[in-house]
Amino acid sequence: MAQNQASTGLETPGRGLFAEISKNLRACMQCGTCTGSCGSASKMDYTPRQVWRMVQAGMKEEIFKSRTFWLCSSCYYCTLRCPRGLPLTDTMAALKRVATAEGYFSDRKSPVFYKAFLDNVRKYGRVRETEMMTRYFLAVKNPAVPLSFVPLGLKLMAKGKMDVRISGFGGSGKLDRLYRKVMELEAAK
Repeated sequence: MAQNQASTGLETPGRGLFAEISKNLRACMQCGTCTGSCGSASKMDYTPRQVWRMVQAGMKEEIFKSRTFWLCSSCYYCTLRCPRGLPLTDTMAALKRVATAEGYFSDRKSPVFYKAFLDNVRKYGRVRETEMMTRYFLAVKNPAVPLSFVPLGLKLMAKGKMDVRISGFGGSGKLDRLYRKVMELEAAK
């Protein structure tokens, strides 16, 4: 697979991260509880259980050709229900970091969205959807992308599910220290 070398501004998580992911999933017994718990599984090209098996088999190229890990919403339901107590949600996040750092993505939008999401959480300790999506649309630099979200945005506003007020860009960086510490720990691996 040709790697996309577009810069996303994310720090390199460390060369051994995929090996660490494999090590963390050795105890997976393929019960499927993660997939049965996942609200996004029906939209994924591989189910979470299948991805864990692919990690165990060392099928790195196939994993990163998929869009499964990009669709993980980090709800932690799979982690909470895993009978082995495996860090499954964290593992999906680690796959995103590897894909971003090593250029494994078929388009530029997935890692840009992931970065916009993480930056928003880092600033506020939660997601401010309007600011996050505005930053995402500006970073993608394609006017067709925001236009494709108009129908969804109108539905969400009609149901009162989206606050259209922009409370100002910036933020206090509530989680900056935590993010820096995690990056230090991952770089040391």
